[in-house]
Amino acid sequence: MEERPQHCLSRLLDNSALKQQELPIHRLYFTARRVLFVFFATGIFCLCMGIILILSARSTQEIEINYTRICANCAKLQENASNFDKECTCSIPFYLSGKMMGNVYMYYKLYGFYQNLYLYIRSRSNRQLVGKDVKAVEDCAPFKMSDNKTPIVPCGAIANSMFNDTIILSHNINSSVQIKVPMLKSRLTWWTDKYVKFQNLSSKNLADEFRGKIHTVAQYTTTKPPNWPKPIYDLDKKDPRNNGFLNDDFIVWMRAAAFPTFKKLYGRLNRTHHFIEGLPAGNYSFNITYNFPVTRFHGEKSVVLSTLTWCGGNSLFLGLAYTVTGAMTWLASFAMMAIHIMLKNKKMSFFHQ
Repeated sequence: MEERPQHCLSRLLDNSALKQQELPIHRLYFTARRVLFVFFATGIFCLCMGIILILSARSTQEIEINYTRICANCAKLQENASNFDKECTCSIPFYLSGKMMGNVYMYYKLYGFYQNLYLYIRSRSNRQLVGKDVKAVEDCAPFKMSDNKTPIVPCGAIANSMFNDTIILSHNINSSVQIKVPMLKSRLTWWTDKYVKFQNLSSKNLADEFRGKIHTVAQYTTTKPPNWPKPIYDLDKKDPRNNGFLNDDFIVWMRAAAFPTFKKLYGRLNRTHHFIEGLPAGNYSFNITYNFPVTRFHGEKSVVLSTLTWCGGNSLFLGLAYTVTGAMTWLASFAMMAIHIMLKNKKMSFFHQ
């Protein structure tokens, strides 16, 4: 026999079970009984989870007050562009029939506001929001520069349209005594948003940094978005740490919603003094400073007070999804079982014949 050249032998695979594909194999064999068991077990699990989620969602307490028409006078005032700097307030009394136990959260809810438009979502500067380059406004059309070519901070359509109504909740103990319900404006955001996606500039003095008084080599100035009444470094006068790109209200708004009807967290109850156990039943009122116009796009806005459970708010979507999945799985299980019995009977009758 002719010997193979040395260079051909070097190309041969090792004589091992792995490389020669001689490893033992295991072929899965699913019997009808095993398949039906898996389907029935999955259906039971989904049905149980769906019922638990629905009951949990129904156990939450929620009250929603739509103030679009109640504050119609303020809306008409804001429609006139010459009144953009005029403040308009309205008071909305309501009665809380039952006590809201535990942690209570306040949301603002918008109807008919499409945050999911492609050009709207793209109109932002991530380099600016993480504090790397304030002048990075290339992707922020049409809100990149002011009329005098000054960079807008924060730039973009999302930031310019930020919700800016001021909502104050008051508890009317009696006809003469009214106390303000303490609401916290911290810990409203996702952890990744607060500590990863949004960062302030390196300077401790945000006002000087945004005004351009820190840099001596390359002087620059910035300006606020056209629809903002005050600059980014002056959003929260009570808490200096809640200013700049790390402002909780700003971060919450910048996370775009997927649907035209959405609610975003505005504050959470500070459980002290009269509100240790939650919101007691009684008379309350919302005092709203009306700044955010919705009549232009035929939208509406509401204030929502809600409690939460271990699975979230009062949304029934997840529970219904589990329930429908479990029901469909059970229907498929019964259909497969009927087909299996039918084929088995035909096979037995064939052998008998």
